[in-house]
Amino acid sequence: MSEKVEKGGISVETEHIFPVIKKWLYSEKEIFLREIVSNACDALTKLTRLSSLGEIGAIDEKLCVKVTLDKENNTLTVSDNGIGMTDEEVKKYICQIALSGAVDFIQKYEGESDEASKDGIIGHFGLGFYSAFMVSDRVDIETKSYTGGKPVFWTCSESGEYELREGDREERGTDVIMHISDDEVEFLTETKIREVLEKYCSFMPFEIYLEKAGEEKKEEGKEGEKKEEPKPINDTHPLWQKNPSECTEEEYKDFYKKVFNDYKDPLFYIHLNADYPLNFKGILYFPEITSEYESLEGQVKLYYNQVFVADNVKEVIPEYLLMLKGVLDCPELPLNVSRSYLQSNSYVSKLSAHIVKKVADKLNSLYTNEREKYEKLWLDIKTFVEYASLRDRKFYDRIKDSVLLPLTDGKFATVGEYLEKAKEKHENTVYYATDKKTQSQYISLFTSEGIDCVLFDKVIDASFIGLLEDDRKIKFVRVDADIAESLKGDGEKYENEDTVKLFREVSGKEKLNVKFEALKNKKLPAILNLSEQSRRLDDMMKLYAMAGKGGADAPSYTEETLVLNSENALIRRLETLDDDKKKVAAKQIYMLSLLSLRQLTPDEMQSFLSDSFDLLEKELD
Repeated sequence: MSEKVEKGGISVETEHIFPVIKKWLYSEKEIFLREIVSNACDALTKLTRLSSLGEIGAIDEKLCVKVTLDKENNTLTVSDNGIGMTDEEVKKYICQIALSGAVDFIQKYEGESDEASKDGIIGHFGLGFYSAFMVSDRVDIETKSYTGGKPVFWTCSESGEYELREGDREERGTDVIMHISDDEVEFLTETKIREVLEKYCSFMPFEIYLEKAGEEKKEEGKEGEKKEEPKPINDTHPLWQKNPSECTEEEYKDFYKKVFNDYKDPLFYIHLNADYPLNFKGILYFPEITSEYESLEGQVKLYYNQVFVADNVKEVIPEYLLMLKGVLDCPELPLNVSRSYLQSNSYVSKLSAHIVKKVADKLNSLYTNEREKYEKLWLDIKTFVEYASLRDRKFYDRIKDSVLLPLTDGKFATVGEYLEKAKEKHENTVYYATDKKTQSQYISLFTSEGIDCVLFDKVIDASFIGLLEDDRKIKFVRVDADIAESLKGDGEKYENEDTVKLFREVSGKEKLNVKFEALKNKKLPAILNLSEQSRRLDDMMKLYAMAGKGGADAPSYTEETLVLNSENALIRRLETLDDDKKKVAAKQIYMLSLLSLRQLTPDEMQSFLSDSFDLLEKELD
């Protein structure tokens, strides 16, 4: 027995769908103006396309969009002199929700090709027009088609009830007249409308003018003085649409300052211009960060055929690149129906990967071709490069040969360059400092022997060191961690167990590691070293405590080693002094060693100063 099957199309009652559109179609009500102006630009795009195809003759008049504010009548009107609509087209595209005239036009004149995106057709969903009802009690349309048919007038209330009759418009094009509701009067102020237009329409492909109804035209002043021409609110040929070879350095800087309201020049920029297999254009800027505490949050503006979509493009730009500023115009991005955010798919991930590659390519190009400029920029971009490398190993693999190590003398070297120079002194080890001032004595020990020291003075450097060690199979050793072989002399071996006990006593640390080494620097009596591995563990535990993942009073795991210089005359003389002098001298040597290692605690500083004053008094007696 066969079952009865019924088929049909889902219907929607306008009295039910209009309240949903009015409240929920877009996250921000102001987007309605973007949609209506976009439709006007589409009408102009279609007209120019028909002319280029020979469907109509050449267009002599200036094509533009006018936004007219009429406070007296509570209306906001968007006018264009584009393709216009016939009676049948109004019934098809306006009286039916979600039927896109743009899609029909593309199918008729572009077939299945990708030319539509290249010609800048913006609309696709057939919903943008209805966004006008988010702020309006009634919307009117005055339109006349390029085909020369009768003009059409259409009016519709917020309930969805419409009237359609012959209109009065004499010229080709369309007026969308929005009767602004009492609750949305802010959209009848010039300041608000200009703000919205500048935000969403600053780079639309046809000139957009903001006018005020009833405003008397300025009369010509003195004889011969020309009347000031109205200026469009947008730039129809934004910099990213140009070929990079056509743009000057000054244009890139001016564009950056204008779009992002930044008075400082960017460090450098990347002009993106891809057509296959991905179709998008844009410019990314590395902003200048003047302070370590300045916000690293960037701003990458996403455009869709020159129409602003959003500032937040985390789906396209990886989180570690969000400190960048820039614009991306992606006509093939899979947007949701309100063009407010992206639909995730493989295209988005490919686009993201392509942008990351271009950023890496730019860094490598600067390193290879403009090394001097690159070194001047390095300290500004170093934290970004390290963070990106830690978050994305593929990014690191692309730029690792362009990573610079800042040296304590102000110069720079790659890991390869550092190791090559150090071959005669040591192999597969990089010596570094974390504080140029407090570790100056240690640094001077190395530099006096011709050994460069790297300066890693940011918190993130500790993690980056681990990445470099793992990848390069080398060791990073802080200058206060060990006595390098090249710092040791060939003097006679000297050890004295009584001296070891003496320093353990005056330091107050019974288990203090004490050893003798013959150092080339004979003036230095002693130096304190910290075990590299135990210090790293100690730093990690402190970070854990700062993050609330461990006790604030976490124990220190750092192992101190007091290295006594057997080539120093003072160390040799200690065993000849009487007990009191021996202790005073040993205590002073230890405290000076401690002072060169780190900042003294209040108790340690008080004790050190008291002992020093006592020594001065005895010396002067």
